[in-house]
Amino acid sequence: MIKRLAKSIREFKAASILCPLFIAGEVTMEVIIPMVMAKLLDEGINYKNAEGVVVGNAQSLWQIGLFLVFLVLVSITCGILAGDFAAKASTGFARNLRHDMYYRIQNFSFANIDKFSTSSLVTRLTTDVTNVQNSYQMIIRIAIRSPLMMIFSLIMVFLINPQLGLIFVAVLPILAIGLLIIMKFAHPIFMLMLKTYDKLNRVVQENLRGIRVVKSFVREDKEREKFGGVSDTTYRLATKAERIIAFNMPLMQVCVYGVMLLVAWFGANLVVNTNEAALSTGELTSMFTYSMQILMNFMMLSMVFMMIVMSRASANRIVEVLEEESDITDPASPVKDIKDGSIIFKDVNFSYSKDINKLCLTDIDLEIKSGETIGIIGGTGSSKSTLVQLIPRLYDTTSGSVSVGGRNVKEYCVKSLRDAVAMVLQKNVLFSGTVRENLKWGNENATDEEIEQALKSACAYDFVSKMPQGLDTFIEQGGTNVSGGQKQRLCIARALLKNPKILILDDSTSAVDTQTDAYIRNAMKEFLPNTTKIIIAQRISSVEHADKIIVMDGGKIESVGNHAELLEQSEIYKEVYSSQTKGGVK
Repeated sequence: MIKRLAKSIREFKAASILCPLFIAGEVTMEVIIPMVMAKLLDEGINYKNAEGVVVGNAQSLWQIGLFLVFLVLVSITCGILAGDFAAKASTGFARNLRHDMYYRIQNFSFANIDKFSTSSLVTRLTTDVTNVQNSYQMIIRIAIRSPLMMIFSLIMVFLINPQLGLIFVAVLPILAIGLLIIMKFAHPIFMLMLKTYDKLNRVVQENLRGIRVVKSFVREDKEREKFGGVSDTTYRLATKAERIIAFNMPLMQVCVYGVMLLVAWFGANLVVNTNEAALSTGELTSMFTYSMQILMNFMMLSMVFMMIVMSRASANRIVEVLEEESDITDPASPVKDIKDGSIIFKDVNFSYSKDINKLCLTDIDLEIKSGETIGIIGGTGSSKSTLVQLIPRLYDTTSGSVSVGGRNVKEYCVKSLRDAVAMVLQKNVLFSGTVRENLKWGNENATDEEIEQALKSACAYDFVSKMPQGLDTFIEQGGTNVSGGQKQRLCIARALLKNPKILILDDSTSAVDTQTDAYIRNAMKEFLPNTTKIIIAQRISSVEHADKIIVMDGGKIESVGNHAELLEQSEIYKEVYSSQTKGGVK
C-alpha cells in the first residue's frame, strides 16, 4: 500500500526530503537551547566567587545570551522552512493522488464503476484524500520531529544524570502499549465509518438529482428521515471512535505529570543533598525542559498514530481504486481502423456479475449489415440497453463474440472503436458549459455551420436560436435550464456531429412528440446515409420503418423481421402494436 501511494509523490520528493532535514535542524537547536540556558543560569546568574558567594557574571551573561538568541533564530528559521515544505509536499501529494485516481477512473469500464458506486468514488476523491494528505503532512513533519526530539532529549537527560533518565525509560513502554491497544480497537470503526460516508453521499446525490420528483410527490419528510438515519449512524460511529481515541489524553497526562513529579522529587533531593555536586540548579531546570520535550513529543507522536489509524482506512480505499484494473483493455496489437458499421452477435451470453447462472442476455445470434436501420423493441427489463452496450465494449460478453466491421470488438483499440460508435443513452447528460461546448463533445473541431446542420437534423435549431445567447447560452449542471425534450435533441445533435459508423439511440426520443420523432429519423437518413442506425424505442411508430426490427423478451431475441413480417409472426409485437393503435390491427 505504502509503495503504491508513494508513486504519487513524484515532483514533490524534494520538498518531502527537505522538510525532515530542516526539522532535524530545528530539533537540534531546541535540544541545545536548554543546555545553554542551564549554562546561562550556572555561569552567569548563579556564578559564585572564590568564597562561594553568588555574584553573577555580566560578561558570561552577554556571551551566552547572544549565543542563545542565535540558536533561537536558527530554530525559528528551520521551523518556518520545514512548515513551508511540509505544506507544499502534502498538498502536492494530495493533488497527485486525486489526479491519479481521476485518470484511473476514466479508464474504468462500466463494470468497474458498478463495483465501487459513484458515491463511493466521490468520497474517495474527497474525504479519503484529505485524510491521507493530513496524515502525510504529520508523517514528514511531526513523525520526524517527535522521535528525534525524544531521542536527543533522552541522550541529554542521561548525560546530565543517568539515574533520572531511568524514569523516562520506565514510562515509555506504558505509553506505547496503551497506544497500540487504542489503535487496535479504533481502526475497524473508522473503516465502517467511511463506508457510511459513502452511503451519506449517495443519499445526498439522489436527493439533489431527484429534487423535482421529491417535491412533486411531497416526499421531503421521507428524504429528511432517510438522511437523518444515515447521518445519525455516521455520528454514532464517529462518537464511538473518538471515545476510544479519547483514552489517549488521560493516559498521556498521567504519565506526563507522574514523570514531572518524580523528576522534581528526586532532582531536588540530589541538588540539596549533594550541594549541587551531582546535579546543579541549572541542570535541574534543563531537566524539567527535557522532561516536557520528551513527554510532549510523545503526545504529539501519539496524535500522529491516531491520524494514521484514521487515514489507514482511507489509504486502503484509495489504493483499491489505484490498483483496480479495468476489465476492458486494448490487445497487444490493437486494430485502429474500423472498416464499416456491420455488426455480428455470435452465441452471445452476458451477465453483469459474470455468473453464468445469472444471465441478462442468452443465446444472442444477430447479423446487421452496414448502413441498415435497426429497431429494437421489448418490454421493460428485456435487456435492450444491455444488448447495444456490448457494441462499443462498455461491457464485455460473458461468452460468445461481438464483431464490428468484420472483426471481434476485442481486437480493436478501445478508443478507436468508441470513436466509431455514437450513443444517445436513456439518461441524457449535458455538462455545465455553453451549448457549443456541449455539442463539441461529438466533434471538437466542428464548425458553426456543421453544428447548425446537426441542430437542424435533431430538431433543436429553432429553440437554440431563440436562446438569449444562442450557441453561447450557458447550460446549467445536468441541463436543468432546458426541458427533457430539448435535452434529448441536444444530445442527438451531439451524436450526429460525431459522424459515426454506428449510431445508437437508446429510447432517446421518448420526450418528443411523434411528429418531431419522425422528422429526426428522416433527417438522420439524409445526414448519415451510410451509418448503421440502431433505435431502441417503446413506440412502434419509432421503428416501424426500420429495415429490420428486433423483438426482445427476457434477455432473448423473440423475433426478427420488418414491420409487416412481425405483425404476422410475433405475438409480442402484434400485442404492442394493437395496444398502441387501440385495436387498429385486426
